Amino acid sequence: MKFILHVNGTPRQIDVASNTPLLWVLRDELRLTGTKFGCGVAQCGACTVHLDGEPARSCAIPVKAVKQRNVETIEGVSGSVAEAVQNSWQELQVPQCGYCQSGQIMTAIALLREIPRPTDSDIDSAMTGNACRCATYVRIRKAIHDASSSIEGK
Repeated sequence: MKFILHVNGTPRQIDVASNTPLLWVLRDELRLTGTKFGCGVAQCGACTVHLDGEPARSCAIPVKAVKQRNVETIEGVSGSVAEAVQNSWQELQVPQCGYCQSGQIMTAIALLREIPRPTDSDIDSAMTGNACRCATYVRIRKAIHDASSSIEGK
């Protein structure tokens, strides 16, 4: 079937089976490989993208369910919050292996867009379900606080 997806602000036409997970459309059809495959059952968060600004697990969303919603991937995320999160991640050297980090970053951006000054509890709640095999959770929380402070300081 043919679908038109709005990905990173650009309409993209694809021809795939309607039950193809959004993750594979992004990676295989559109060559946006920043979104990672982790578990395939929406439990690890590596495949997190934004659908209409909300974090969503792309491995469990069939392309037919996306319809006219806006899809934002790690390649297209932008704005002051995204920039602050990405800068904090780099400055604090959050990643070790890096595999989960695009999903972690996408979730952190969504959190800070909703709650600009999150508490540790807010961060823990929002980031639940984003697994990090290297266990960089302390650095992730610190980076979110750091990003929050840098946004506030602008």
